[in-house]
Amino acid sequence: MNTATITTPEKVILLSKKGMKEMKKAVIILERDRSALIKGLHDLDRTSSHDDRLERIERLARLEATEAELYEKKQTLSRAKLIPTKSARMRVALGSVVSLLDHQGKLFQYTLVDTIEANPSDGRISVISPLGQSLIGKTAKETVQWGRGYQMKLISVK
Repeated sequence: MNTATITTPEKVILLSKKGMKEMKKAVIILERDRSALIKGLHDLDRTSSHDDRLERIERLARLEATEAELYEKKQTLSRAKLIPTKSARMRVALGSVVSLLDHQGKLFQYTLVDTIEANPSDGRISVISPLGQSLIGKTAKETVQWGRGYQMKLISVK
């Protein structure tokens, strides 16, 4: 019987410069944590008390979780590409920085990013969020509506 391996292309993840930097920093921290956990396990191997065996089991569990998270982040980085910069972009797209004005005159600024790095409190919203979806393709001076009657004026697109 002849079997063939079917491979599907990995989805490219677009990250902002800040998102890429944060992801690389997280990998470095996780690698450092993994090294410390392994060293601690080696130190515990030299002892044989009951408490030390329990500590070893706990550290093994933490090591497993750390390695899983590290693997996931490295996989993400291997598929990540920087969002192309287009300073003359007129329509909202992934990577755009938009300024919005609400009906009370309050100004909001957001960067549209892929879901993996979305953090609204830091000004990064996902392109698949309700607001993100309603912004895609819009130009400055348009009114953006989403959700239950939310509405804002799009002031600028960068």
